[in-house]
Amino acid sequence: QVQLVESGGGLVHRGGSLRLTCVASEAIPTPYTMEWYRQTPGSQRERVASITGGGYTDYLDSVKGRFIISRDDAKNTVYLQLNSLKSEDTAVYYCHAQSPWSNRNYWGQGTQVTVSS
Repeated sequence: QVQLVESGGGLVHRGGSLRLTCVASEAIPTPYTMEWYRQTPGSQRERVASITGGGYTDYLDSVKGRFIISRDDAKNTVYLQLNSLKSEDTAVYYCHAQSPWSNRNYWGQGTQVTVSS
């Protein structure tokens, strides 16, 4: 079974930056879509960014222009660069891998991002 492990979260000041990393325990086929979600205690989990095997990216409107998703399949890794952080970006961020051929998918345990003012 595939394990996803996130890292890079932490406490940053408003306007600061972080880079989140998600590493898979084994190779994930390139056609899988890799995604980042986030969730706060009082809301449902929302998709922040996604990237297909072909490099197409999509972002939540509120993070467009500030966050960048990328992947390195040779390293079984996906990244999320978070820039110009705002208080509303505070959440637990989760890595997600989705098969294009079935409903097979994998979730990480999450990493906390806290933006202070």
